[in-house]
Amino acid sequence: MTALSLDPKSTALVLIDLQNGIMGRTTAPYSTGEVMKRSAELAVALRAGGGTIVYVRVDVNDMLHHTADAPGRNPNAPPLPAIASELAPGCGFEPGDVLVTKRSWGAFYGTDLDLQLRQRFIRTIILGGVATNMGVESTARAAYDHGYDLVFAEDAMSGLADEAHTFAIETIFPRMGRVRSTPEILQALAR
Repeated sequence: MTALSLDPKSTALVLIDLQNGIMGRTTAPYSTGEVMKRSAELAVALRAGGGTIVYVRVDVNDMLHHTADAPGRNPNAPPLPAIASELAPGCGFEPGDVLVTKRSWGAFYGTDLDLQLRQRFIRTIILGGVATNMGVESTARAAYDHGYDLVFAEDAMSGLADEAHTFAIETIFPRMGRVRSTPEILQALAR
């Protein structure tokens, strides 16, 4: 494993779905509280170094709906309260951070995320959020295809099941970028 070196000014922290309608779910191996705490720590450190912080939320009442064997939500269900799509208190969002609203699993499709990053000359993305093998992985695949270098904050993300998180962390993400812990990323940002 190579040492992690990051230039904060060309790095963005992209945090997926740290919002009220998702933070109440049970996640593994880390609780949503642990994910939010570590995400906020990363945001503070990168912000201090002049980096870009991006919070991505999903509009739960305007999601793309496809025919599926196990849909995430019944498209005929009544709308959820608007607060379900709002960022959760304690996630670390501050004025000046970028807020992206998505309508699918990934944060690139149908949003201005790539434009926001390119306008800021971002080359590296640190990824975190919920769920590891859904929104985070979908965003990672698109980021990889868009040519960004990726760093996965392994303990600042969590899955809906431990096995799903572990599979992404051990099998998928090492082929796309570098998997590191929050302390390792914080140390790289402090250099």
